Amino acid sequence: MQSPSKRLLALSLAATATLWFGVIGGVAQAASTAEELNTEAAQALQTLYKKNDAALAISKSAKAVLVFPSIVKAGLVFGGSYGEGVLNKGNKVVGYYNSISASWGLQAGAQSYAYAVFLMSDKALTYLDKSDGWELGVGPTVVVVNEGVARNLSTSTLKDDAYAFTFDQQGLMGSLSIEGTKISRIKR
Repeated sequence: MQSPSKRLLALSLAATATLWFGVIGGVAQAASTAEELNTEAAQALQTLYKKNDAALAISKSAKAVLVFPSIVKAGLVFGGSYGEGVLNKGNKVVGYYNSISASWGLQAGAQSYAYAVFLMSDKALTYLDKSDGWELGVGPTVVVVNEGVARNLSTSTLKDDAYAFTFDQQGLMGSLSIEGTKISRIKR
């Protein structure tokens, strides 16, 4: 007979696997065509610009913008997220990427959100082009912009390689976990 802690761990793993494969299976089925992804990314950026003046100001100085219009995240002890995005230089789409993360820790729930990474330097662009996937936290400096940071940003204070904005969150996800995110080029 299993101990209560082993039973709880087995139930948590089974629930996590069911939740994770259900969410990722739904995302895989809903994978967009290049044209749909372009449209969704453009709409997501417009939503961000309407809600956040700092993002609009930063966009005018950015060398490129990497937009993920829909990231789906789910977890119960073990979790992860997945989404596909578009790299824009000016008004031109120059590449497609996916964002994948895995996490472990105290977490439960599911949510979707969008995020945009404003690449401010040639160093950040080169790293994205030359690396076999960009692991956030490795390589160029990425500043995650929240409301407090956004209030203090101006085009004269921009000194980092990249600025990331998360927006359009839906769902509920409680989390105190260790997470790693990797962004990789995909073909469309």
